Amino acid sequence: MNPYNLKQWQDHIVDELTGEVIQEGTPVSATNLNNMETGILGADGFASVLIQQAMQFKRNIADLEGELRELSLTNTLKYPFNDSEITVALFKERDTLNYRVLTEVLSSNGIVGDIKVYDKALNGFKLRYTGSATNVIIKCFIQGGMFQ
Repeated sequence: MNPYNLKQWQDHIVDELTGEVIQEGTPVSATNLNNMETGILGADGFASVLIQQAMQFKRNIADLEGELRELSLTNTLKYPFNDSEITVALFKERDTLNYRVLTEVLSSNGIVGDIKVYDKALNGFKLRYTGSATNVIIKCFIQGGMFQ
């Protein structure tokens, strides 16, 4: 593709009384019009790149947003058995399963063991712990998976 060359167009000016050409106008020709088409094509391509970048920035910002949850889990079985599984519904449905769930134990009345996040879906996930505690409060920060 040829680079765009700015064309300074001139009006064709003729003295109405004498018919004398005061200023030669820029000819409407294939060369001049194709130069204009090249400029339009270049501007359109550049605009497309800018739109893609803006959409990527929007995705990146949406991916940083998250939701904070405080969840209470209970276990009614004796160790080594555990029935602490809960299903957590997300406030905002995700576009992909590529979201992160960060967990922190806020309180417990025993050994928590490992915290497991599994069976992720676009609208939620399951959460459980493996230890012998009968009550555990977990803070979850869910982040990512949204493109908007």
